[in-house]
Amino acid sequence: MSNLLKKPTQLQNYESIGTYERFNLSENPFPSEPTVNKESTDKRINGNIYEMQIREHEYEQILTNFIKQPQNNPNHIRLGYIIDSSYIGRGNGKSAFLLNLLHTINREYSLDLSDEQNKCFAIYVSPEPGGRTKTFIGFIDAIFDSILKSQIISVCLATLRLEAINKLHPELNFGHFSESELVQHLNDPAWFENNSISSSSVQSEILNDVHLQDLPSDFPIFSGRNTFYPTFMTQKDFENYFRELKKPKEKIDFIFTHLVKFFLAANFNGAYVLVDDFERIPDFQSSRQKKDFALELRSCLFDGYYTNAKLGFYNLILVLHAGVPRLISDAWASSGMENRAPINQLNYKHIISFEKLTKEHVALLLKKYLTEYRIDPNKSDGLSPFTEGAVHQIGELSEFNAAKILRMAYELLEKAAGIPTQKLIDENFILDNRGLWETGDEPEHNIDIAKTTDLLSKAMGQEKE
Repeated sequence: MSNLLKKPTQLQNYESIGTYERFNLSENPFPSEPTVNKESTDKRINGNIYEMQIREHEYEQILTNFIKQPQNNPNHIRLGYIIDSSYIGRGNGKSAFLLNLLHTINREYSLDLSDEQNKCFAIYVSPEPGGRTKTFIGFIDAIFDSILKSQIISVCLATLRLEAINKLHPELNFGHFSESELVQHLNDPAWFENNSISSSSVQSEILNDVHLQDLPSDFPIFSGRNTFYPTFMTQKDFENYFRELKKPKEKIDFIFTHLVKFFLAANFNGAYVLVDDFERIPDFQSSRQKKDFALELRSCLFDGYYTNAKLGFYNLILVLHAGVPRLISDAWASSGMENRAPINQLNYKHIISFEKLTKEHVALLLKKYLTEYRIDPNKSDGLSPFTEGAVHQIGELSEFNAAKILRMAYELLEKAAGIPTQKLIDENFILDNRGLWETGDEPEHNIDIAKTTDLLSKAMGQEKE
């Protein structure tokens, strides 16, 4: 008999269920390492699973004091702080809050949030943890990298081209394109050729914009202006131009004057720069460097001869852990920044206090993650398999720290899933399994704590224990 027709004597059991299926979960919904990674595709750690109710108070403060304020009012808040007031270490949810705020602002460029009085985009800046962002120019580089990642320059180029085409060819209708399709097509020279639209004529029309008139002649948008075939500008040309700027003053002028005018030409009247983990900058600075940094920041935001300082185009929101204000307060005072945006006056509108979670917040947080991974979303499972008492206990044992809560929930669910008869995670189950989550607090392996080997002694057979 051919092997093709032979069948195994053992048959698969179709009635077996998945590891988390008896909890109505497709997989463990909690992250094993609860750190936010904006670039990850895993929604458990990239900030996409977010319960707005937990930080509703903080969000309302930002909405009222920053986003709904008219950008054309020179007295609007230009520098704000989100300060962690809980002293429970990292993992209180500030990064997830910032990423959610970023997406909320960029969804309609804050037009919906500000009753259409402002059109602002937001960028997320995370200083490099090794100290390379400690200088002001390093900070400028980080801001421009975030601008590139946001693709806002491509959006602006598409806006300028669309306005120019509407003037040159009012008979054309682009209403059937989505916004993302428009941005893609209007940054593609082949699309212009295929639709018989002269990109050079469009480019000439763009250069008539009043905001672009006093930009330097080498600004990217003017490239090839006086040639027979003007260059079709893309965001990449802006990037190449910035990388070739060597002098710090040139980079500062580009970001705080030239690029501001370019954004104004594309109908934006402001931007929110959300700086996460700001202490990564002063942590590596000397006292003199802290003061110099504060002076540069004050000049660019408030007092310098930059277009941004005159208009307040960029609104910086710095996120600080508890204790960081004390770290930079001397530099803020000696540079005069304390008079512009005091960092120690907690009752001022520009300071958002980031409070510790409550018992109710713990339940909301766990339920949000569980809901995202329910196999049958219509089945009302609430916090199952966690009992209400277990949720309260998880909150207390984790000191109401969001990262510790998620890690503990992950470990407990992982343990329960491995016991076929375990249907609930209650207070007794937590007591029986204490220590599960503590194993994850091992120090990060790095070159500073790695064991060393005396290679010479080893070669001579004299290696010591």
